[in-house]
Parts: sequence; structure tokens; C-alpha cells
Amino acid sequence: MQAAIDTRNPRLVEAEIRAAYLAMFPDACKQFVPTIFQWAIACFEGKYKDYQPIDAHYHDLEHTLQGALCMSQLLWNRHDTNAEPRLTRRIFELGMLAILTHDTGYLKKHGDTEGTGAKYTLTHVDRSIQFAGELMVAHDYPVEDILAVQNMIRCTGVNVKLDSIQFQDDLERIVGFSLGTADLLGQMAASDYVDKLPILYSEFAEAARYNEGKMKAGGFFASADDLMQKTPMFWEKYVRQKIDREFLGVFRFLSVPYPDGRNTYMERIDANIARLRHQLARSGKAA
Repeated sequence: MQAAIDTRNPRLVEAEIRAAYLAMFPDACKQFVPTIFQWAIACFEGKYKDYQPIDAHYHDLEHTLQGALCMSQLLWNRHDTNAEPRLTRRIFELGMLAILTHDTGYLKKHGDTEGTGAKYTLTHVDRSIQFAGELMVAHDYPVEDILAVQNMIRCTGVNVKLDSIQFQDDLERIVGFSLGTADLLGQMAASDYVDKLPILYSEFAEAARYNEGKMKAGGFFASADDLMQKTPMFWEKYVRQKIDREFLGVFRFLSVPYPDGRNTYMERIDANIARLRHQLARSGKAA
């Protein structure tokens, strides 16, 4: 499983996704995955047009790589089960491009000197949709491909009504749900997820400062401690239900063997939540 893949190293993640891509589609272009990784890395490192390097401290390049790695494994496993509708090379390619750009809405342009990209928390999905569209137009993608990627990115909105997304077909919907699932599981399964929760709170707090009247002071939580205390409930009452019901249980394709085998992503998240509960109890801050 991907536990051994260091998501701080884009080249290792790229190699893993490229291996999955070529295993599913042996006749595919061997340069496709390296090319889209080159695009994504350039965007996050401030080497694309007039954008600065990413300065959001939680929603950084590693966060994107965690989701991309999870999504590639999910889709690869689904492909191996011969699930219908069958995954196509085109839709896999668009799915990978979508997850690599799904948080580009946190990027700031040159001249934008106030705060970090975290101030765009409330609008980052729409900004990512726009960014992905501009990037794909620059690389001569057809309109239907651009719409597919934008629809997939919409699946990452916290309060998005999935039935309002105008998917072009069922396969696009499934890959969009896979992206939404991987975005959640990839970050929550990370070995340092619990340690990064105060950083996530700082992003929410900054967003609140720049969106007075739209977010309460401190963002969605009263403090970093409050966020940490509510994270187990967030997992149990929001994420688990969302991936099982709204995203149609595609997370089960991470189970080996499918559908009832070991799911190491879910195991690692359960371990993180248990660690967090223990940490809260030991400090006397348990909810």
C-alpha cells in the first residue's frame, strides 16, 4: 500500500501514479503523468504565469499529492474489479488533472500581498474551477474535457449539493465522487494529520478575518483546541456518511481484496482519530 510513499516528494508520487496509469492502459502516452505533474508543480512553485508560490500552510502541494495518490489507487483498484461503467483512459487522465488542480484556488497572484492564500477558503473551489479552466484552455483541451474537470473539482465543496452538478455522464460522476473521497481520505490518513490540525485552524481563522460577516471570528471553530475536539465527530458524522452515502461508497475500492478486504486508508484514519482522542483525554480537553 502507499504507506511507504513519501508525499512530500512529488517525484515519488508521480512515479506511483504513472505506474498505475500504465498498468491500466499499457498503450497510453508514457509522458502524460510526468507532463501534468510538471504543470502542477510549476503552479504551486510560482512558475506559472503571474501566480506566486503557494503560501497556505495546510492546503499546500503535499495536501494535493496525498489526494492524488489516494485517487489513483482507488481508480486502479476499481478498474481491476471490472466495475461498470468501465474506466477509460480519457476519464482517468481528466480525473488526475482535476485532483492536481483542485486546490489551486489557494494560489495568489503577484501583487496580492495581504495574508496567505488561506484567506480564499470560502471561494477556493470556485477559484480552482476557474484556474483549471484557464490552464486547460492554454493546453488546447476541448470544452467537454474542461467541463468534466470542473465538475469533478466541484465535488470537493464542503456544502456542495452533488445533485446540482451537471455531470455529462455516469463515469464522470463516479470519478468526481472518487476525487471527493480521495481529497478527504488522503489528508486524514496522513501520519501527521493530527499534528497539522492547528495549522488547519489557522487557515480558517485567517479566512474569517478576510471574510467578516460571512464567517464568525476564528472561522468554523472557536479555537485550535475546539477544532481538535470536534474532529472525531467530523470524521464519524460528516466524512464517514459523506463517503458512504453521497459519494456512493467508492472508498470501498481501496479495500484489498474488494469489497471487504483490508482498507489501509480507513485503518490509518481510525488510528489517527484514536490517537487524537487519547491526546485530548490526556490533556483534559476531551469533548
